[in-house]
Amino acid sequence: MDVEVFSFFSGLGFLDLGFENADFNIAFVNEHDKRFLSAYQYARRNVGHVPAYGYSEKDIREYLSDDLWKKAFPDYDNRENKLIGFIGGPPCPDFSAAGKNKGENGENGQLTSVYVKLITKYKPDFFVLENVKGLVQTKKHKEFYERMKRKLYRAGYSLFDSLENALEYGVPQYRDRLVLVGLLRDRFGKHLDFQFGRHHQYAMEEIQKINWPQTAPFKENGFLFKPEGLIDELTVEYWFIQNDVQHHPNANDVFTVKSTQKFTSIPEGDSGGKSFKRLHRWRYSPTAAYGNNEVHLHPYLPRRISVAEALAIQSLPADFSLPSELSLSAKFKMVGNGVPYLLALGIAKDISEWIDCFLHRIEE
Repeated sequence: MDVEVFSFFSGLGFLDLGFENADFNIAFVNEHDKRFLSAYQYARRNVGHVPAYGYSEKDIREYLSDDLWKKAFPDYDNRENKLIGFIGGPPCPDFSAAGKNKGENGENGQLTSVYVKLITKYKPDFFVLENVKGLVQTKKHKEFYERMKRKLYRAGYSLFDSLENALEYGVPQYRDRLVLVGLLRDRFGKHLDFQFGRHHQYAMEEIQKINWPQTAPFKENGFLFKPEGLIDELTVEYWFIQNDVQHHPNANDVFTVKSTQKFTSIPEGDSGGKSFKRLHRWRYSPTAAYGNNEVHLHPYLPRRISVAEALAIQSLPADFSLPSELSLSAKFKMVGNGVPYLLALGIAKDISEWIDCFLHRIEE
């Protein structure tokens, strides 16, 4: 059975790529920012797959119109031989501790309500809503989140949510993401179970027991012995080497400044600063939120990290690249806003295997 996925707030498509590589069919892509959508298409230029319903720059609110919906997706209600899923991570600055904290009333915060309204109106067979942990860890935001969940439950969905850390999926970055999965009871049945974490590569308890290196004096191009007992895949250097970041198309996309004093005075691995943090080659990176005054310095070079290195920290495949004509600020914002790829792939595989088991039970 074909599973069509409608992607909203697609950004650069890290979440989409995870679902594509878990054998879902990305049938529609909606991203309101033209720059993001253009970069999305550029990054997919060698994939050979064009969404059946195309790419759209429309504001998601426009799709609440029945006339537009029916015109855009004439076969949407023909579900006999297909399943439909919505995936999306509404812009999250209004729920983030590092953002404006305006919550549901913020310009971006309102879009979470719109996404929920779209789900309850058109009833996909399943959906994924991804967001920051602030949505459940800040009291006023959690009240809003619980209200949205009640709407979704009343609309017929069994709901499963979890705070998932990117490290557990093999991403070299400490990053918590809230993931909410909804399964339509009318399609799958009333007594449903869904489990997160089937595709964890590492347990958080295992990661936390490791004696990760802390800091070392900065030395340009200096050698630093790798301690024993580390998980190589969770280190920055492992990904820099794997993605051959020095020869990546975005290798030279890096901010330059006249004075490098700040870039040489911070020890390797010192991530305690409010803004400037130097990565440690033999440790994972802090959260890659490059649009929020977060400045990550290269472990052993007197500069900020490049776009190629930021993509590696987000666990993107080595052949994923961004077009040259975009501004550096836009590139870093796009990369920082995305869901870590391996986390997206793991969640997609969890859902794919759950659907396969459901279909198998029906056949029996």
